[in-house]
Amino acid sequence: MVEVFGDFFENLPKKTEFLVLGFSPSSLPIQQRWRNNGLSADFLADYMTTFFPGETNTKGISKQSEIKGTVSYIANELLENAMKYSDSSVEQPISLSLYLFNDKLIFLSTNCVVLSMLDKFKAFLTDLTNHDPYELYIQKLENSSEEDTHSGLGFLTLINDYSATLGWKFQEIQSEPKIVTVTTMVQLPV
Repeated sequence: MVEVFGDFFENLPKKTEFLVLGFSPSSLPIQQRWRNNGLSADFLADYMTTFFPGETNTKGISKQSEIKGTVSYIANELLENAMKYSDSSVEQPISLSLYLFNDKLIFLSTNCVVLSMLDKFKAFLTDLTNHDPYELYIQKLENSSEEDTHSGLGFLTLINDYSATLGWKFQEIQSEPKIVTVTTMVQLPV
């Protein structure tokens, strides 16, 4: 079973610069790994800035600084979601990949989904892909006083504040017991 939401495509071109990080779900409890998310995101950002030497944008801001901050934020958001919503009982690694193209960066994060949360997540993605992201963002902010810890504000921020395009692929990799992975794709124009 494969199900796709949003703008997700497979078969990335082979001739590109990329970096892949993998995290073992059983090496450390999530509370101990949590502080490493920022370090990993910053590592990806530092790596990516080497491909943007000395360029400045029309506002006089260094392209390196802009890319570094953006990559770090997006990578951290993806890692936090992958760690927080990954099924820790499944021995599948969490991965985060970053690909550099002439006109965009593509992030891919993959983790196993907690099956009890799968339907709620898909319902959110259906809302996200069928409604205006800004209106949905405002609605989520207005409802943030409620105890909704799965608000989706991070994804909405990526779309609204970073002009990112998002897509998700759900894939059943095992039927007994059922194991489903989700790969989140974030496309960011550069």
